[in-house]
Amino acid sequence: MDPETQPNAGPAIPRRRFLRWLLGFSVVSTLAMVAAPVVAFLVPPKSSVAGSGGKIPAGTLADIPLGKGIVVPMGSKPAIVINTAQGVVAYSAICTHLGCIVAFDDLSATIVCPCHDGRFSPANGSVVSGPPPAPLPPVTVSVEGEQVFLVSA
Repeated sequence: MDPETQPNAGPAIPRRRFLRWLLGFSVVSTLAMVAAPVVAFLVPPKSSVAGSGGKIPAGTLADIPLGKGIVVPMGSKPAIVINTAQGVVAYSAICTHLGCIVAFDDLSATIVCPCHDGRFSPANGSVVSGPPPAPLPPVTVSVEGEQVFLVSA
């Protein structure tokens, strides 16, 4: 039987038209895959915290035991929060040498940059050793009950 004379067969698409459509779809999708990352790179993302200020929850005192530190997101940049004997302090977690993310070293009780072994004091963020040229910038901390907040400007 001829496919065009079958009772429930839909309209037949000629092979050339289908191949033209498939080629056009391929070209458009390839261009979209190339353009999407370029546009995403050129258009900066909107940050819900940037420029708005306010309190950002960093955890609870149970999450940060005495003598320990954690890295938490603060908008688009990380901060390191440390529970010291003098109270909870926080600094930017971006090393002032090459911009690596620092961490808290429990064994030496210092803030350590893993890139070039730069070390910072948890008491005031000053450089203890290594190549960092400046101390870590402080971040304002607010402790309300058991909750720890970072205050953004």
